[in-house]
Amino acid sequence: MGVFKTIFAASIGGLAGMAFCSIAAAQSGGYPNQVVRFVVPTSAGSITDAIGRVIADKLTVMWKQPVVIENRPGLAGTASVAKAMPDGYTLLLNSNGHTIATAVNKTVPFDPVKDFAGVMQIATAPQAIIIPPDMPVNSLKEWIALAAQKPSELNFASAGLATATFLAAEILRTNAKITITHVPSKGATEAVTGVMRGDTQLFFAQVSTASELQAANKVKVLAVNAAKRVPQLPNVPTIVEAGLPDFKYNNWFGLLAPAATPADILEKLHRDVSTVLAMPDVAEKLMVQGIFPAPLGPKEFNAAIAADTERYTKLLKESGLTAN
Repeated sequence: MGVFKTIFAASIGGLAGMAFCSIAAAQSGGYPNQVVRFVVPTSAGSITDAIGRVIADKLTVMWKQPVVIENRPGLAGTASVAKAMPDGYTLLLNSNGHTIATAVNKTVPFDPVKDFAGVMQIATAPQAIIIPPDMPVNSLKEWIALAAQKPSELNFASAGLATATFLAAEILRTNAKITITHVPSKGATEAVTGVMRGDTQLFFAQVSTASELQAANKVKVLAVNAAKRVPQLPNVPTIVEAGLPDFKYNNWFGLLAPAATPADILEKLHRDVSTVLAMPDVAEKLMVQGIFPAPLGPKEFNAAIAADTERYTKLLKESGLTAN
């Protein structure tokens, strides 16, 4: 047994040494020297996915290493990054729906603050409230009034639990003091289809999607979640203008790494992604989709994650929606 224990201890020590050397190599300036994965916990076609693909294409050229997008919808995708080696090769690209993961599901195997290191906020993306084209309302005030008349009868779609689309609708529901039912979808595309069919009565959609569908008379657009009106929907009021003066929600998207990722790797990622965001063609590709570059460094981004987690967990708890 003594020999076995010695061999076992030596093996474990060797593995730990290999892991340390791997991280040390990354710190020494060789990062990245292999494939980098951006795990996106939403389906292809989502805003998060679109941002990731634009950035990944540029980083692949810049680094001369493949940067691939791995769509793993749901909490499993986020959990996989929390458990990944903190060496900069497995990263999470997520929305601020990340901050409510543990609030809405008590079995989540990670902490959105403690188990991640914020690399940077990348962008913000105003959302547009879409409803079925045949609903007998033409403004957000009218929609809220209808929901108040029919408690629990109107549904709202989301791209999944713990996503930005779910959180935005919950803040709307709380501000408007109405009772509406959540219908989670497998992704944004399915949620939008549900609204067009009339299966659900509201969704916070991507601005570009909402603009295209409104032009085709496939949905009505009631308001946008932004500080000011957006170029794609110049005649659509903001939610504040539409009658909810206390509505406040910043729909950010950012890059996160597993906790304990070396600081110099985080700084390199921040520096290089910021360079990508400053490229005119990248800004144009994003803004056409209603996505606006808004880079924040690791320190500021970590502070934003912590603040949003506290705020939204409190909001959901007061609404009786937390899982704990």
